[in-house]
Amino acid sequence: MTIRWAAFAAVGLWLSVFGTAACHRKPAAPVTAAPQTPADSAPIAPVSGTSMTAVRFLEDRVKSDPDDLVALNKLANYYLQLYRETYNAKYLELALRSAHASLNVLAPEQNLAGLDALAQAEYATHDFNSARNHATELIEYQPGKVAGYLVLGDALLELGDYSKATAAYEKVEELDHGTVASETRLARLAFLRGDLATAQRRYAAALAQAKAALVPTAESIAWCYWQSGETAFQAGDYAAAEQDDRDALAVSPNYVRAMASLGRVRAALADRAGAIEQYEHAVRIMPDPLFVAALGDLYKLADRAKDATRQYALVEQIGRLNELNGVLYNRQLALFYADHDLKLDEAYAKAAKEYAVRRDVYGADAVAWTAFKAGKLTEAQTAMNEALRLGTKDARMLYHAGMIARAAGNRSGAHDYLARVLALNPQFDPLLAPFAVKAAAE
Repeated sequence: MTIRWAAFAAVGLWLSVFGTAACHRKPAAPVTAAPQTPADSAPIAPVSGTSMTAVRFLEDRVKSDPDDLVALNKLANYYLQLYRETYNAKYLELALRSAHASLNVLAPEQNLAGLDALAQAEYATHDFNSARNHATELIEYQPGKVAGYLVLGDALLELGDYSKATAAYEKVEELDHGTVASETRLARLAFLRGDLATAQRRYAAALAQAKAALVPTAESIAWCYWQSGETAFQAGDYAAAEQDDRDALAVSPNYVRAMASLGRVRAALADRAGAIEQYEHAVRIMPDPLFVAALGDLYKLADRAKDATRQYALVEQIGRLNELNGVLYNRQLALFYADHDLKLDEAYAKAAKEYAVRRDVYGADAVAWTAFKAGKLTEAQTAMNEALRLGTKDARMLYHAGMIARAAGNRSGAHDYLARVLALNPQFDPLLAPFAVKAAAE
């Protein structure tokens, strides 16, 4: 191994498969109170600029030798890392291209790194069926390695095949017990099954492992804090959620997901100005339709109608920017339309088309809510039953169930669902929560 390749191998150890850095962007403005430093004294590996430097080096290698298998495989993984750092979908397309080029040079059975890169890129682009198939193929070649089971479980989870996803994750735990990868997957399963306490415990274990890594990374630690905060928010523990988000931002100041989550927490705590501040910084870094729509809602509640209209228009622009964005943000756009009573037939068509392939509980929830808003009550009831099949404790989902039951004349069912919303997470959404309160009172 040359000195240059050894250097890039060392860089690779620093790059986490979780979270995002966006370190090259302008620093985020300070949050509304001084964040506490996590109780972790281990040095965190720097990542600023490393991915782009590696990519340029590898692109030069491939340009001079298009059949450089090692460079192509590394390039695919660095493109995925750059997507996590910049949120630019073009890097997903480049990752797919590099992985396919690698497998054109050497067949999968002799090129497992290329097969793994392809499965990961397909998962990132929401081609979950292909990711599942290639992960299965990877497992056939190396049944004793964890990589294939990770992608397989993740793809199956998105496809709604929860029994097989569980089996894949159990295999991950068997091969890779107690690691960030295994604990976070099992935490997600626990959350989907309504076991918030187990989910929180597993995220705490993952965070401890991320901090104890040989070379801790800011991305991995911040991601674990953020996931813990998301679970706390779903349980209505806004103080814990806020602390987790602040801890994530103390580790990685531009960690945009924690930034947006902190905005949501501030909104739940009736700090609308603080919430707007956080969302404004988040969308400058990452104009995710969820963040943009949330900011628009806060502007609307603050009587800033023109600002709200601009944000709502941006949601549509992002979702329709290109074909890949249409795939990545299809569900968000459908729910945005339904929440804001816009293009309701189109919203239902989008949700139903996606659910025909991606049959997870959140896909069923999207079909139920868009069908309800489009006046298709029977379809909404059927889909809502599917959405609730795991017992997921998500206030937004329960709110949808309550409103659908109310429209169907099921007063006791509506009361039960809406009472659960208000007991679990009464400020789940600044725009929709007041409707839940009013409907429960009625």
